[in-house]
Amino acid sequence: MCGRYTLSTPGDVLAERFETPEIPGLRPRYNVAPTQEVAAVRRPKGAKSGREMVLLRWGLVPRWAEDPSIGSRLINARAETAPEKPSFRSAFKRQRCLVLADGFYEWKKNPDGTKQPFYVRLKSGEPFAFAGLWEHWDKEGEPVESCTLLTTEPNPLMAGIHDRMPVILDPAGYELWLDPGVSDKDRLETLLAPYPADAMEARPVSRFVNSPANDSPRCVEALEPAQE
Repeated sequence: MCGRYTLSTPGDVLAERFETPEIPGLRPRYNVAPTQEVAAVRRPKGAKSGREMVLLRWGLVPRWAEDPSIGSRLINARAETAPEKPSFRSAFKRQRCLVLADGFYEWKKNPDGTKQPFYVRLKSGEPFAFAGLWEHWDKEGEPVESCTLLTTEPNPLMAGIHDRMPVILDPAGYELWLDPGVSDKDRLETLLAPYPADAMEARPVSRFVNSPANDSPRCVEALEPAQE
């Protein structure tokens, strides 16, 4: 799964890289957590082309849900089953998005039962896009736009840490993933493979990141040998 990540890349750099207008006031984040607003790129509603950067609540709220609190349980969707799952199948067909990040955290189980957090990113240090799905919910006069992140089997790097990893999209697949006119499951699933391990790196970090209240550069600092 993927339950925390970072996005510290400046907004103007993101706008240029993902070909969108910039979101004003987008601040560096070092510990993005579920239920918080996250930066995403999608096709503008009703448009056949173009991109927009928006803020979505992390944790998908299906349009049929009675209560938006369900979103806290739907932060991730398995790429293998999302096209058929009632919570995700509608969004998988028509409402796909890029969730912007420049690193993510995963926790490895130790033999003594504790968990060691790792920070994972591209070796280049560049921002990237998770494969996401988004939904619009409005039953109480207060619309909620939300998203979930797709996960897949781990690549060799991630297999030593966890049995799942988020889907990181190749930039060559962005337009296909964003195109609401494409709903062919087999065609879309070709984009959802594990990202190449040789382009990624992982390092252990302090358990400081365990608390969502901690959101500073200290979260991504490499773990000192004396730390546990």
